[in-house]
Amino acid sequence: MPYLRPAEDRELSPYTGWTRAHWERLADRMLDAVRPHATPGQALIHLPGPVSSSGRHSDGLEGYARTFLLAAFRIAGARGAGGTEALAERYAAGLAAGTDPASPERWPRMSECGQAKVEAASIALGLHETRPWIWDRLDDRVRQRVVDWFSEMVGTEVPDNNWVWFRAIVEAFLRSVGGPWKPADLAHTVARTESWYAGGGWYSDGADTPPPFRNYDHYSGWAMHLYPLWYCRISGDSADAAEAGLADRYRARLRDYLTDLQYLVGADGAPLYQGRSLTYRYAAAAPFWAGELFGADALAPGLTRRIGSGMVRHFTDRADPDDSGLLSLGWYRPHPPIRQNYSGPASPYWASKSFAGLLLPADHPAWTEAEQPLPVDLGDFVRTLHAPGWVASGTRADGIVRIANHGADHADRGQVSGAAYDPFYCRWAYSTATGPELGGPGPVPGPDGAVHASTPDLDLPGGGPLDSHVALVDAQGRPTHRRPLERLALDGPAAASRHRARRPQDGSPQQPREPEPWLTTASVLHGAWEVRAVRVDGDPAGAALRIGGWAVAGDRPPVLRTAEGRASVRNQDGLQGLVVALHGPLRAGVRASVGRTSFAEHAAVAYLETPDPARAGGLYVAAIALGREPGEPPELVADGPQGEWRIHWPDGQLDRLPLGANVSPTEFPQE
Repeated sequence: MPYLRPAEDRELSPYTGWTRAHWERLADRMLDAVRPHATPGQALIHLPGPVSSSGRHSDGLEGYARTFLLAAFRIAGARGAGGTEALAERYAAGLAAGTDPASPERWPRMSECGQAKVEAASIALGLHETRPWIWDRLDDRVRQRVVDWFSEMVGTEVPDNNWVWFRAIVEAFLRSVGGPWKPADLAHTVARTESWYAGGGWYSDGADTPPPFRNYDHYSGWAMHLYPLWYCRISGDSADAAEAGLADRYRARLRDYLTDLQYLVGADGAPLYQGRSLTYRYAAAAPFWAGELFGADALAPGLTRRIGSGMVRHFTDRADPDDSGLLSLGWYRPHPPIRQNYSGPASPYWASKSFAGLLLPADHPAWTEAEQPLPVDLGDFVRTLHAPGWVASGTRADGIVRIANHGADHADRGQVSGAAYDPFYCRWAYSTATGPELGGPGPVPGPDGAVHASTPDLDLPGGGPLDSHVALVDAQGRPTHRRPLERLALDGPAAASRHRARRPQDGSPQQPREPEPWLTTASVLHGAWEVRAVRVDGDPAGAALRIGGWAVAGDRPPVLRTAEGRASVRNQDGLQGLVVALHGPLRAGVRASVGRTSFAEHAAVAYLETPDPARAGGLYVAAIALGREPGEPPELVADGPQGEWRIHWPDGQLDRLPLGANVSPTEFPQE
């Protein structure tokens, strides 16, 4: 049956047209779509797709738990009425069967399967929000079985990251219903969260390393902000004296975080494509709704809805959910390389978190006030995000937001030369309109249109990353990687970092060549352009230097162009990626691929590479653009007796290149 959307309201919602009715209709469609995949007792939901590392039994629990979160928001938002009565009965039946040890549909216990700890938090949260319509109506024996199943969480070991909050959420619910809980568990969660707070509203998702932390991604919003405030909500009057003031603390941090986060949303609603678990996609809207739900007062209510509706509509407009109403393991379409090993067919349903806004009453200002514009709707901007080490640039003409990344690589203490490269964290740049090329060899059409031999896997030895990357490339074409990086500077539109040029890509042990050269890099952002400078400190041992541009994707092969010191790729929608050599001997090239990005089937990258081995102490500078009408590149000129370099932008703005000092302007004579 085709999905029929409610009528748009462009007066109330001038940017998206969406109203609360659109959210309710979409939630109903998604919940109806998973129903045929449930077991007879409704306790397990086995969706089609590849099995996770935890196994099919765990995946079935995940199917129940993550869709129950969506059902809970829908039921509670309708106050148990509006046709949600049957939904409550369905999930109550699943609780009864899943917690029955004698049932063939019993859930895996937490002592049997670690992933059950994650799913337990969604069930506990959903039960709290639906107390009058599910928990209070359960048979006493079923309630006791639920408590028994949850109780294995008390005192259990959990990974030292956002998982500490899964235990806290479950124990908060247990405490609220007279079940067992352990004060030491809750105190540990609060203490670990404090140790990961990086300031400005940002949390690192766990870190076994001293500040500055490097573990930044969407988990800062959809986990590290969401669960602490929900923990306070569940605890309510049962909270003890040691928890006094927690809600105020977490609310103030969420306020600061959202003030930054609004700058990482594209005008088309796209969230930033960076970090792991991206298959949760519009769960990225959850912290914005949390701002309204928990009174953070960070953004205008109309802006919250503009972001939330824009983000979900961004995906639904691209046929996600699919024709059957299911979410795939991908971004817009199924894309296996996006998966982590813990991802199963129901994993994408953490997207349910984006529906938290349904808990707000229909007359809440977030639903009744007119949509307000995003920062990128209002004009071009460059914003420094200090905690993650990012500089963000948004352009109103195309609505794209880009970041230069000089702070986040998800590397912890002790990761050395063999640490595996991670394309979701280690690129120099990410955006709302592109994603990195991921692994998987495929036929590659060249600039002449002919299909050439397959290239090596992009993220394994023999190939490695190209797009939004900087690497030394040996005679066999093998690039170095970046992890771990070291921050150097973050100042206005500029950021800088350095790293040892490392091999291999797969994390296998090796004897590093000593000394490995350092690559010191800097980015200066302005509009659609990034000036990226690279200095080679040490002997590159015959390797060439390569600077990669953006991976521009399309349903058809992009148009590829090269000229002396310049290359571009352009998709059928007019999105362009350009690279221009500004300093140092750099020749231009392009490389196309198939099936390697989450955005579309075809992609291509423009890049620059030294024709000969890179020079020790050499400075290389490129201008890199992503946009539909990026304009002309800037000029780079030497300025001052210390060899300082300045960037002259076409609009007259001047910026300093932070790596120019003490590098002679005649290092590479310009012919």
